[in-house]
This record gives sequence, C-alpha cells and structure tokens, in this order.
Amino acid sequence: MTDHLSRKELKQDKVRETFEHGAEAVLSHTKLAGIAVIVLLLAGLGYFGWKFYADRQTGEAQSALDDAMKIYNAPLAVPGQPALPGDITYVDPDRRAQDAETKLAAVADKYPATKPGKLARYYAALCMMDLDKLNAASEQLSKLDAGSDKELGALAQFQKALIAERTGKNDEAIKTLRALSTNDSVLVPKPMVLLELAGVLRLTDPKQATTLYEQIKKDYPNSNIAEQADKELGALHPAS
Repeated sequence: MTDHLSRKELKQDKVRETFEHGAEAVLSHTKLAGIAVIVLLLAGLGYFGWKFYADRQTGEAQSALDDAMKIYNAPLAVPGQPALPGDITYVDPDRRAQDAETKLAAVADKYPATKPGKLARYYAALCMMDLDKLNAASEQLSKLDAGSDKELGALAQFQKALIAERTGKNDEAIKTLRALSTNDSVLVPKPMVLLELAGVLRLTDPKQATTLYEQIKKDYPNSNIAEQADKELGALHPAS
C-alpha cells in the first residue's frame, strides 16, 4: 500500500509539476506578448510623434519659403508705373538678389532636412550666382548634390556645370554635363543638357558641338530646343 501510495503521489507530483511548468510557460509567453505590445505601442507613438513633428516642420518651412520667394520673384519697378498696393518691387536687381539670398539662406539653415528647406538652399545658391558669389554658390549646391533627392541633385549638378563654365573650368563643365546627359531627370531633361554641352564644346571642339546640335535637331524635332540648336548651328557655320 505504501509503495502504491508513493507511486500515486509521485504521479500527482508529476502532474502538478507539469501543470506548474505549463502555467509558467503561459505566464512567460503572456509577459513576452505584453512586452511586445508595449514595444509596438511605443514604436507607433514614436513614429506618429516623429511624423507630426516632421509635418509641422515641413509646413513651417513651406510658409517661410513662400515668404522668401515673394522677394526672389519680385518684379523690378518700371519707371513711371506705380506698384500695386501690397506688391514688393525692386529698382536694383542686385539688391533684390541680396535680400532674397538672406531670406532663403535663413530658411535653408533652419529647416535643412525638409523639402522646402532644400529648395530654399537651391534658390539661395542661384541668388549667389547672380551676385557672382560663385564659390559660395558651389558650396551650397554641393550640399544638395550629396543628398538623397535625385532631381534636386541633378539641378544642383547642372548649376555647378554652369559655374565651372563661367570660371573657365570647361573640362569640369563638360564632364558634369556628359554625366547629366545619361541621367533620366525630369527637371534637367537631356536635350537641355546637350544644348548646354554643345555650347561649351563649340569653344574648344566645334566639330563635336556641330554633331551635338545636329543630334538635337534630329532627336527633338519641332521643339524650342531644336530651334535653338538650329540657330546655334547657323552661328557656328554661317553661310558664305
């Protein structure tokens, strides 16, 4: 009887032990599930918190950019023609460029990670180019060129090529334009790049420039670019 009871008690102990381990497993999984829920909840809160902040920053940056662009796009005053009430006008284009650069640079510096902030940096660089501050403009454009926005990067590269051309660095300009001509950019279309490239080459290699002008006329007929290429071709090879 003692042996029988011992075996019975042993069996009950095993059942109890099994039950306890099962309960521990359930509690353990419940704790893990609870932790996972908390982690997901925190991650969700973090994402929505970040998105709210990013959206607010973008909205503020867009408003600041719109305000700065009013100066960038301000018309030059026409003598004898009064400005409309509330309109911003300038007599001196350089003063307009200086004021616009100041406003745009402030937007770019305050909101560098936003799309409006990046656009502000681009337009600030254009103002610097208008003021012949070419080195400073190139530095600002390089920041955009190194970013993740391919279209804005293409615009920056194109402007850097123009700066290289203006400073006599034709080889650098040609290299940049050739690279851009192989890109599928919406904001910097291939025919525009080829026309600019031909304009640089005509100074050092008129034969290559002629080939490019003819290519533009062939590939993009009945377009403004083709008309411009035809004019440049005529100037390069005037009729005798």
